[in-house]
Amino acid sequence: MTEELQDVKSLSIGILGGTGDQGKGLARRFALAGHTVLIGSRSASRAQEAADGLGAELGVRGGENATVAAEADIVIVAVPYDGHKSLLESLRSELTGKIVVDCVNPLGFDKQGAFALPVEEGSAAQQAAAVLPDSRVVAAFHHVSAVLLLDPEVAEVDLDVLVLGDDREATDTVQALASRIPGVRGVYGGRLRNAHQIEAFTANLISINRRYKAHAGIRITDV
Repeated sequence: MTEELQDVKSLSIGILGGTGDQGKGLARRFALAGHTVLIGSRSASRAQEAADGLGAELGVRGGENATVAAEADIVIVAVPYDGHKSLLESLRSELTGKIVVDCVNPLGFDKQGAFALPVEEGSAAQQAAAVLPDSRVVAAFHHVSAVLLLDPEVAEVDLDVLVLGDDREATDTVQALASRIPGVRGVYGGRLRNAHQIEAFTANLISINRRYKAHAGIRITDV
C-alpha cells in the first residue's frame, strides 16, 4: 500500500470508555506515539485513576466524558454496547463537527461463546451516525487485542485496522491515526453501511483466540 498518509501527529485523542482494557490500551499506544491523550469516564476520578495506571511518564489525563469529548480533536468511542446510544445522545453538542471513531462491537455471550447482536440501525457505527448527525462518524479499531496493546513487551502490534466511513477526509485521517501505532496499518474497508460484518467478525476472532490461546488480528493481502 503506497498511499501517502496525512500528518496527524498534532491531533489530541479522547477515548470515551477509556477505563476499559481496550480504551486503556489505545490510550497507551497513542501516548507512546506522542499524542496528547484524554481518557473519559462517567467519573472523572475513575478516569484519572485509569490514566495514572498507565504511567505518569505518558502524560495521559482523565476527565468526565463530556469534558473529554469537548476538548479532544478526535474522539474514540470504546464503551460497552449497552451504554453506547445513551452516552452519544448525551454528548451530541460536544461532538458536533468532530471525527468520532466508533469501535464498539455489539456482542452477546452464552455457553457456546460470542455472537453478534442485531442492531436496529444496522451496526453500532451506523447507530452512532444516526445519533450524531453533525459529527463525522468512522468505524475502526474493532479487532485490536487489548492484551497486546497493554503489554510492554510487545513493541509492534501485527495487524491491519479496517477503517470504514462515508467521509473520505475523515477515513484518511483515521487510517493515518491507526498507522501511528507501530506495526499497524489503517486500511480503508468501505462505507459505513458495511460496518456490521466488521463488528460481527469480532465474535469469530474471539472463537479463534479461545481455541488457539492467541490474540489474533487480521492482515489484508495485496495492498
